[in-house]
Amino acid sequence: MLKRMLVAPDPGRLRLRNATRAVFGIGLAVTFSGLASHSLPAAVAGGLAALLALFTVTDARVRDQGLTTALLPLVGFPVLALATVLHDHPPARDLAFLAVVCAGVYARRWGPRGHALGIFAFMAFFMAQFLHAVPGQLTELYAAVALSLVTSSTVRFGLWCYERRLPVPVVPALHGSSGLARTTTRQALQATAATAFALGVGQLLSADRWYWAVGTVWWIFVNTASRGETLVRGFRRVLGTVVGIAVGLLVAVPLHGDTALTAALVAVCVFGIFYTAAVSYSWMVFFVTVMAGLLYGLLGVLNPGLLVLRLTETGVGALGAALAVVLVLPVTLHATTDAWIQRALHCVHACTAAAAARLAGSPTADPAPRVTELEALLGRVRLSLAPLVHPLNPLRARKARARQVLVLLDLCAREVRGLAAVAADPDASHDVRFDAACRRVESAVLALAQPRPVRTELLAAPASAPHHHPGTEAALTHLHALEGALAELAAPLHTLPRSPLVPA
Repeated sequence: MLKRMLVAPDPGRLRLRNATRAVFGIGLAVTFSGLASHSLPAAVAGGLAALLALFTVTDARVRDQGLTTALLPLVGFPVLALATVLHDHPPARDLAFLAVVCAGVYARRWGPRGHALGIFAFMAFFMAQFLHAVPGQLTELYAAVALSLVTSSTVRFGLWCYERRLPVPVVPALHGSSGLARTTTRQALQATAATAFALGVGQLLSADRWYWAVGTVWWIFVNTASRGETLVRGFRRVLGTVVGIAVGLLVAVPLHGDTALTAALVAVCVFGIFYTAAVSYSWMVFFVTVMAGLLYGLLGVLNPGLLVLRLTETGVGALGAALAVVLVLPVTLHATTDAWIQRALHCVHACTAAAAARLAGSPTADPAPRVTELEALLGRVRLSLAPLVHPLNPLRARKARARQVLVLLDLCAREVRGLAAVAADPDASHDVRFDAACRRVESAVLALAQPRPVRTELLAAPASAPHHHPGTEAALTHLHALEGALAELAAPLHTLPRSPLVPA
């Protein structure tokens, strides 16, 4: 896990820049909030608001990111007020928290903006519990959050907006609006059921710190789309929390709330959260856990018993999430992975067709955007297959098939990238063999989408032809390798989910 974090590729050093900017933006936000209010709870609230704005707002375009950030207070302030008003009325408070959870997950059907607004609404309610906020503190909390959002936005969109120089990223969504609606509805019901379990059991363990169980449920459900993904994320959250608490006992407790050292370590944790989020959920949770311990130290309530309680509440939340995804309208892993794999395969064909058209002389054909889309889709395939390739998965046959699919899809992506690179050469000439090769690729993709073996006669090597431009030969080499990878995919994709691999 440590090796994965340290050696994970970082093209363009985007993770490094994002993490560094987060430390800078959140540091300024906390500083200004603290100077304006002279209140530690307000500074903590401002820091959390800035962190959420920088972490959860992921719209593809910069202007959309700015709009989403501007909308955060519109959902966060009313929820924060509701949480403080209901602070001394546990039954009503619990029902309101359930409603916020349900609405927050349901909002994900509206894409990245709904996702970010749902998270901010939930965390506004959670923050009120963490700070034990009451109505008399609303004014200073509102001011701190607003000032922090302005400060972090100034850093993100003004002082250091490196995204303006980058191409617009491709963010794949679930295929079809009806499919997305069904998934978000199921997840909203699952998260609400899991939250009810976490509320009940968590309050039996602690009348004051029960909200950690609810927070665990919420963050386990973020960015998951199936039962298997949720179960694996629950395991990783518990693992990250265990390691984080162990480090907290060694680091946070001995500090006794020392402001300067605690601030420096919180900055390290913020960097770690942003730098590891894309590559390791366990490491991200580790840094979140250590940061929470440090904040408790600043608030003067940190002790070993509190950290142990945190671990127990995390276990309760993970158990609630596991029960919910298994018992409440489960979304099967096979259905989810199949949908993403099919989208990736059709994108392979689209890339091939665009490259062939470019080689044929079309001035408008450009495979580059399709290649970018394919990379994003493969990332989503890897995420959906993660439960199957997890070391603790006892189903060896399914694990082997999942790994084979990943290897072959990566091979397809490599050949498509090579084909696109050849197509970008203006001197590469058209060859009549391109049409036949592209038709074979299309036939292979269509065959994989059907419950029958690939017709091997469609995947024969292209007939020999006189030598042409080197780019032409390179393109045909990529196409032939792509055909072979698609043919090999027939075995793992056309095997029943629980059966062993079909012999090659």
